Amino acid sequence: MTLEEYTTIAAAVTGETEISRSRFLCLLSPVPDEAGARERIAQARALHPRARHHCTAFVIGPGGGLERSNDDGEPSGTAGAPMLEALRSAGVSDVVAVVVRYFGGVLLGTGGLTRAYRGAVTDALALAAPVVRRRLLTFDVRTGYAQAAVVQAEARRRDWPVEAGYGAEVDLRIAVASQDVAALQACVERATTGASTAEPSGGTWISRAGDRRGPWPP
Repeated sequence: MTLEEYTTIAAAVTGETEISRSRFLCLLSPVPDEAGARERIAQARALHPRARHHCTAFVIGPGGGLERSNDDGEPSGTAGAPMLEALRSAGVSDVVAVVVRYFGGVLLGTGGLTRAYRGAVTDALALAAPVVRRRLLTFDVRTGYAQAAVVQAEARRRDWPVEAGYGAEVDLRIAVASQDVAALQACVERATTGASTAEPSGGTWISRAGDRRGPWPP
């Protein structure tokens, strides 16, 4: 996980395990920010009002810069922290986990609780589809139709996302990784024989399906 690339999940999933008659439901959701995470936590509480505990952990932002966890009445360090560790081990961000426990009458002890809460998150992650989010730099190019076609063909060949607007000329917006900036500039130079340049216009995040064998725990 870096400031330019990280893994999240495609959609919310729910996992369920039973240990010594206690039911552990893990509600795992992708979220855009801390407010979104807290909204999901509130929804989980409303959905399961009779549960004994609603323990939580979330990781937010590129690089996982914001982390929070809560034991919600379980012994300190036995729920939220192991849940957070499961998210860290998976290398995910922009994800919130809520583990709802319906107490079955059998005390699990601190070690048992730690394994149960960490395992609930790990099992839910195994059900989720990973999505890799990557930050790219965007550049704008204005050129003629024939020249734009050459640039677009190169963009497709290199898997650079490109948008086009058509008028008297063609306005292209092309997104590339930082290591591809020189290649883009050279492509535009060749295609337009120096008449146009690739002008920086900011950045964007793109998403693609991730590899379950990568960040996911075995």
